[in-house]
Amino acid sequence: FLGDSITDRWPSQGRESWARFAPYQPANFGISGDRTEHVLWRLTNGELDGIQPKVTVIMVGTNNIGHFPDEKAEWTADGIKKIVEVVHEKLPKTKVLLLGVFPRARPKVAGKKVEAINQIISKLGDAEKTVYLDIGQKFLDTTGEPSTEMMPDGLHLNSKGYEIWYEAMWPTLEKLLKE
Repeated sequence: FLGDSITDRWPSQGRESWARFAPYQPANFGISGDRTEHVLWRLTNGELDGIQPKVTVIMVGTNNIGHFPDEKAEWTADGIKKIVEVVHEKLPKTKVLLLGVFPRARPKVAGKKVEAINQIISKLGDAEKTVYLDIGQKFLDTTGEPSTEMMPDGLHLNSKGYEIWYEAMWPTLEKLLKE
């Protein structure tokens, strides 16, 4: 698993759902605060050396938006595209499960950027080496906003949110693990 704080917190905030991955010996390479450029730095500086996972799950990009007024969705999407490329270069036998950026409550403009990023990165899925999956709708309430039941701060998941993530992703991930 590659990503930022949302990925990083899974083993501690979503213990029960994370434990369900145990038979597959998961490795969590999520780091709180990471932006796409941080993940790229880690990947190009040895993080993937000496491993050969069957699947790499990527969920990153939220930290690239909502901080500066000149941020563009295209920049984030380009970073995510480069991460996918580097994973394929370094791990040619590994499949990638690329998740759409999860919704976020603040700032309001970030929601539109999330949609734009996901529209761009959805085209990276080729059904052969990279599968794109957007489960963001699962985290929204009836008004279309991130549910405080799953995302108490409007961004990070609690145990219920991680359970939803697991349930929404597992059928796709399981299929990739069996190929």
